[in-house]
Amino acid sequence: MTAQRAADRTSEPLTEYVQRFSQRVRAFDRRHPLVWDLHLSGFWVAAALIDYVGGGWRNVALVLDTPSWLVLTLSLGLSVPLVWRRSHPFGVLLAIVPFALVNAWTGTVLQAAMLQLLVVFHIALRLRPSMLGWALVLVITPVVITAVRYPKGTADQDIVPVLMSVVCAAAIGIAVRARRNRTEALEDRARRLEIERDQQARLAAAAERARIAREMHDIIGHNLSVITGLADGGKYAAAKSPERAAEALHAIGTTSRQALGELRRLLDVLREEDKDDTEADLAPQPTLTDLDQLIDGVRAAGLPVSTITHGTPALPPGRQLTVYRVIQEALTNTLKHAGPGATAEITLSYGDKGAVIATVTDSGRGSPPAVPGDGRGLPGMRERTALYGGTLEAGPRPHPERGWRVHLQLPEETPQ
Repeated sequence: MTAQRAADRTSEPLTEYVQRFSQRVRAFDRRHPLVWDLHLSGFWVAAALIDYVGGGWRNVALVLDTPSWLVLTLSLGLSVPLVWRRSHPFGVLLAIVPFALVNAWTGTVLQAAMLQLLVVFHIALRLRPSMLGWALVLVITPVVITAVRYPKGTADQDIVPVLMSVVCAAAIGIAVRARRNRTEALEDRARRLEIERDQQARLAAAAERARIAREMHDIIGHNLSVITGLADGGKYAAAKSPERAAEALHAIGTTSRQALGELRRLLDVLREEDKDDTEADLAPQPTLTDLDQLIDGVRAAGLPVSTITHGTPALPPGRQLTVYRVIQEALTNTLKHAGPGATAEITLSYGDKGAVIATVTDSGRGSPPAVPGDGRGLPGMRERTALYGGTLEAGPRPHPERGWRVHLQLPEETPQ
């Protein structure tokens, strides 16, 4: 593994080394900005002092009898303020300008005056564009003074080269600033996209949990209610009719196995570790053709159910599942809360283009199926109904009738 990593590093192009090195330098600079400022400023101060000590300034000076102390003062005045060039670039330029004016007036013309281009670069990089105009005036003024007091050629020869240098420094600063702004905008967009992706993932997970909870409530809750009804009926029948008790126990076993099978299929869908090896045993969602089996199970649990149907069902699978689940939940609530001696009636009316009206009534006590907010039954039914723009009403039947009424209405399908 070590040899492989060494080979990978050897095969990397030079640009990647340079990019990695620059990233490390920028990271260090962000953590310790003063260190970089002191190093760079120290370099230019040392260069200015070498120019002073070695006498190199005399090669370009227009007046050679400038006192040494003034040359030293100008060298330090034009270089030392660069320490604050990033934090206060315009203030640094204001601090340098007096020394630049003296440098121009005396004809010393130290090359350290060109360090003002660094300050112009940082003004273009960090300050508003209007500051560049003032920076241009401050930098060019000493050049104009030198051209007027000590002319060497035409004004174009004395002023234009310096002016072009200042414009180039400002242009480089503007280009770096634009690139930095674009990079920051891209990074901000990437962060926002990452946040939105995480939010979408959380919303999708919450929706999936709600769907799973609704399915488990509909499947397991109904079967357990049927089992409870069968067990209660078997308990009363055990003393008087052992045959009926045996039938109840057989129905309990059948219903329990069916509930376990449906639960197993639901859990198999949620398993991820075996998806590569085997496919989950998926069963189709119930349709209106399964209503008879549902009603037979409820009747076996001791609740008499009658059905009235108008029209011919011609619904897509999604609408059939919604009608099935609403009827299932209504019958489950009747088993739980209607009390002994209750009966139920289902009325189905099918229209054109997927329209359907389903009403489930019972003759029980008429109490609500659960304390509001405590269960998933009614919210689950309303969520399913809302998917197709339908309406769901659930409440006690009007006086003097007793019992509970669930009324579902799905409108016609709208063309997409």
